[in-house]
Amino acid sequence: MVHASGLGFEAEAGDPLTQRTFPLFFEVLRVLLEGGVSVVAEAAFQDRLWRQGLEPLHALAELRIVQVSVDPAVAHRRYTTRGAREAHAKILGSGVDDWKRAYESFERLSLAAPSIAVETTDGYTPGVDEIIKFVSGGEPRG
Repeated sequence: MVHASGLGFEAEAGDPLTQRTFPLFFEVLRVLLEGGVSVVAEAAFQDRLWRQGLEPLHALAELRIVQVSVDPAVAHRRYTTRGAREAHAKILGSGVDDWKRAYESFERLSLAAPSIAVETTDGYTPGVDEIIKFVSGGEPRG
């Protein structure tokens, strides 16, 4: 949707595009779930926003939550080397210390559903096979 907004788009927390995109994200999930589709939904929403969007969908799906974490300095380095969207810098800040503060204040999803913690600073811990087992109905770990 950012690309469709045109060259003049300025990303900010709560900007008009975000206001349109957030409900659309969960509406698409609802439509897919009602159609019997298995869905993987990825976003860096904090607990309040995930709950707002997922609680109405809970009856339509067997939720499996993958909580991903990474060292903030590594995330910042990846951001700067991959040419990520300017929106991240506007929301998180441009320096490593800004990213560390943002990570420390981040409120992870705490919905009552099976959950697994995945650390991605150096590869995937636990490994991809264990993550796939978990999302396919295996027991949570961590």
